[in-house]
Amino acid sequence: MPAPNAITPKQLLRLIGTPQAPVLIDICLDPDFEADPFLIPGSVRHPAMDIDGIARRVSDRNVVIICQKGKKLSQGVVSWLRSKGCEAEFLEGGMYGWRDMADAPRVPASAVPTREDGRSVWVTRHRPKIDRIACPWLIRRFVDPDAQFLFVAPSEVEATAKAFDATPFDIEDTFWSHRGDRCTFDTMLDEFQLHTPALDRLATVIRAADTNRHDLSPEAAGLLAISVGLSRQYRDDHQNLEAGLHLYDALYRWARDGFDEHHDWPTDRKS
Repeated sequence: MPAPNAITPKQLLRLIGTPQAPVLIDICLDPDFEADPFLIPGSVRHPAMDIDGIARRVSDRNVVIICQKGKKLSQGVVSWLRSKGCEAEFLEGGMYGWRDMADAPRVPASAVPTREDGRSVWVTRHRPKIDRIACPWLIRRFVDPDAQFLFVAPSEVEATAKAFDATPFDIEDTFWSHRGDRCTFDTMLDEFQLHTPALDRLATVIRAADTNRHDLSPEAAGLLAISVGLSRQYRDDHQNLEAGLHLYDALYRWARDGFDEHHDWPTDRKS
């Protein structure tokens, strides 16, 4: 049983990557963070004593406060936030508890490209499909929930990146792109250190669909068909992205919890 107003690392791990994930605020003191500069996936840094700033950032959403050990700092901030009406919890054991849990991924802070305002902005080719929807999904769910994505003509990606201090992705000859026979989603799993069984399983489907190697995964043809259908259904790339996020939410849950489920007819047929 967790302490009152606490969530255990195992409980939080089940929520991360899903639409039900709370806002994650890392309030570790700067010297502690500099000694171990990693983030729980989806968390953002914020000064512990800026209670009003945290409350504004959280608004009416659930929030988990993370400090180094889950003691005075996070518990005090949580109590203060709850006095303001926020649904706040602290991570039991803090970053130490998360770090000591087997298979709990941590994102190197240095890998996240952020601007002076603290948010990440990304730009890629318009009419996104597969990789250019999967990568924003990964970033929103595991790296930066407030990330902004821009979709422009291929010839304008580089200039747009410079004008808006944005990071280009899924573009040839850029850092965040295909490497060898792997796609940009694979690159992001490498750089953000997000390799988990579920995300690796999902990456195989994305790679197979995005590089026309359907022999790698029987699900690839279905992902391609749905991705093309979404791109035809929505003229606006941002509407397409929002619809695609739901698609990858479902695929992630399949990859995590349902990949071994099969269906047949009649329903009582023995395998």
